[in-house]
Amino acid sequence: MKWLQKTSDGDVVARLATELQNSAIRGIDNAAASVLAPLLVHRGITDAESAARFLTPSLSHLHDPGRMAGLPAAVDRLDAAIERKEPILIYGDYDVDGTMAVIILKTAIEFCGGAADFHVPHRIREGYDMRGDVIEAAAAAGIRLIISVDMGIRAFTPAETAKRLGVDLIVTDHHLPGRDGVPNALAVLNPNQAGCEYPYKQLCGAGVAFKLAQGLMQRRLDAKDLPRLLLSFMKVVAIATIADAVPLTGENRVFASLGLDALRKAVNPGLKALLEVAQISTKRPPTSTEVAFRIAPRINAAGRMDVARDVIELFSVKDTVRARELAAKLDRLNTDRQEEERKILAAVEERFSADPALCDAYCIVVDGDGWHRGVIGITATRVLERYNRPTIVISREGEDAFGSGRSIRAFHLLEAIESCSDLFSRYGGHAHACGFAMPAANIPQLRAKLDAFARARLTAADFDPLLDLDAELQLDEITPALFQALRMLEPYGVANPEPVFSALAVQITAPPRILKEKHVKLKLRTGARRQESLSLSGAREHESATGESLEPVSSHQKLSPVAILTTPRCHPDGAAIRRSQKTVSAEELRTENRELRTGSWRDFIVFDALGWRMAERLQQSPLLAGDTIDIAFTIGHNDHPEYGGLELSLRDYRSVRSESESVKAAAPAGD
Repeated sequence: MKWLQKTSDGDVVARLATELQNSAIRGIDNAAASVLAPLLVHRGITDAESAARFLTPSLSHLHDPGRMAGLPAAVDRLDAAIERKEPILIYGDYDVDGTMAVIILKTAIEFCGGAADFHVPHRIREGYDMRGDVIEAAAAAGIRLIISVDMGIRAFTPAETAKRLGVDLIVTDHHLPGRDGVPNALAVLNPNQAGCEYPYKQLCGAGVAFKLAQGLMQRRLDAKDLPRLLLSFMKVVAIATIADAVPLTGENRVFASLGLDALRKAVNPGLKALLEVAQISTKRPPTSTEVAFRIAPRINAAGRMDVARDVIELFSVKDTVRARELAAKLDRLNTDRQEEERKILAAVEERFSADPALCDAYCIVVDGDGWHRGVIGITATRVLERYNRPTIVISREGEDAFGSGRSIRAFHLLEAIESCSDLFSRYGGHAHACGFAMPAANIPQLRAKLDAFARARLTAADFDPLLDLDAELQLDEITPALFQALRMLEPYGVANPEPVFSALAVQITAPPRILKEKHVKLKLRTGARRQESLSLSGAREHESATGESLEPVSSHQKLSPVAILTTPRCHPDGAAIRRSQKTVSAEELRTENRELRTGSWRDFIVFDALGWRMAERLQQSPLLAGDTIDIAFTIGHNDHPEYGGLELSLRDYRSVRSESESVKAAAPAGD
C-alpha cells in the first residue's frame, strides 16, 4: 500500500489556528485549534467562519429550497393537488436512498393534508428506473400526478408516456444527467442539471426529495412548527445520505450530524425496532459507520432479496409488534444476502484461479449464470477491495445480462460505460459506480472495450492501493484532549474521512494475537529509548525505596471526567520489557525516576491496536514481541467498563529493521 502524506500551506494553517483560538466555537482551546487547523485545511476549510459551519452544523445552515431549479413549479403543483385532494403517486428506487426518499415525501405530503401512494419496483422483475407500463396503470387508476424520487433523470420514454396520458410528472433525482439533457417533465429537480444555481450539488436522492418536502412544508405549514418538523426528518435523511456514500460536506453534513444525534431519541416504532435488530445502542448517538454497516444493509436487503415495500411499511407502521416482525424479516433477508454474496465471491475466486490472465486485466469483468442480481454490486465492491482494479460483475439470465460496477479513484466508470453505450439496453451511474442491462452476447465485446479504455488511461501504478495520511503522530502524543478535539470532525464519511495518522518506529510489546481467525491485536508503545527501562507501573513498585513520586499529573491538574474516561491504559508487560536480573541500585532508580518525570514516562504507555482482517497477512509474515514497525492508524475509544480507553485501529503497517540489524547492515565487510 502506498502512503500519501497530505500537505498544506503552513501559513494558512497557522492563520486558521489563530482564528480558531480567538473564535467563539465551543470546545476550541489552543490545543484543539492546533490539532484541528491542519485537518480543516486538508478539507478545504481555511477561515474561522467556514470552520464554524463545519464544526457546528445547524438547521440554519440549510439552503433555501426555492433556489433549486424546478422546485417552485413542483411545489405549486403539489400544493394544488393537496387542495383538490388529488391522488398522488411517488415512484421510488428500491435501495436505501430511494426508500428513504419515498418515506420523506410521503410523510411531508401527509403532514400538509394530502395523501400519497407509492410504487417501488421489484429489482428482478422490473429493474431500475421508471417504466411506461407502471405509468399507464397509474393513469388508468386516475392518477394525474407522479413524483419520482432517486430516479428518472434519464427516463425520457416514460416521461413522454406520462405527457401523452395527461399525467404531470415531477422528476427528483441526483444522478448525473446524460448528454441528451433531462426528460420532458412538468418539473425536474436535480442540482446537477444544467442551469441549476442551487449552491450544493452533492445531495443524495433522499436529500433532493427532502428539499421538495421542505419547500412544500414552508408553503403550507405554520413557520413556528417548521424547525421541529424539519429536525424530525433528519433521522431518515441521515440514513440515506450516509448509505448512499455522498460527500459529508455542506448540507449533507447538516443532515448526517443532526440526524445521527436525533436517532438516539427515535420514537418511530419501526425505526426503534430496526435499531434493536441492528444492535445499535441508544445511550449515545450512533456513528456513521454503524449506520453504513448495520442499519443500511438491513434496509437494502429488502430491495436486494425480496420486496422493498416492507421498508416503507416498517417506517409507517404504528403497531410495535408488527414493527418488530418487519425488522426481524429485514434482518433475516440481510443474512440471506450475505450467504448469496459468499457464494458469488467463491465462484469469482475460482475464476481467478483458473484464468491467471484475469488478474492482468486493467478493468475486471466477470460474469456467471444466475448470480443474484441483488448482490452483484456488493460483490463488485469486494473484488475491487481485493484486486484494486475497476470491476464489473455480471449476472447472466438466459439471453439477458445485468451488471454492476465499482471503480478506483483514478478511473471514471460512467465515462468508460458511455464509451461503449451501444452495447447496453440501459445504463446509469457516476464516477465510481454503475449499473446496466445488456444482451448476454455482448459481454465479450464489453470486456475487450472496457479493458482497452482502461489501458489507455491507467498505468500499473494506479493499481497500488493508496492510503492518505493526515499527519505524523507519535504514540506519546496521543492524549484524551487530542481525542476530544478530533471528535469535533465527526461524522466521518466521503470527503470527510476519519483522520489517519502515521507513527514511525513503534515497538510491539507482546506477541500479536489473532481474533476470530480474521483480525489482529497488537500492543504498541513508542520505540524505547533504553531497552533496559522499567515499565511505569514497575517503577512505581520501587517508589517506597526512593521516596520519590512518579505521578505524572500533579494534584492540581486533575483530569476532567471525559479525560478520565478516555485515558490510555498502561499494560505492564513482562514479555516486552526485559528486566535486569541484577539488583537495582538506589542511584539507578533515581536516574530512572528523573527520566519518567521529565516526559519519558509516556514511552511506557501501551496502546491496544486492532488490525481488521489482517490475520492472513500476519500469518504470511509473522511479527514478534520486540519488533519495530511503522503504523498508519486512526484513534478510537473502547467503551468497555473494565478495559475501556483510547485504542488504535490499524490501517496498515510496515516492518522496520531493528537498530542492531541496521548497524550490522551498514558495517564494512570483515568488521
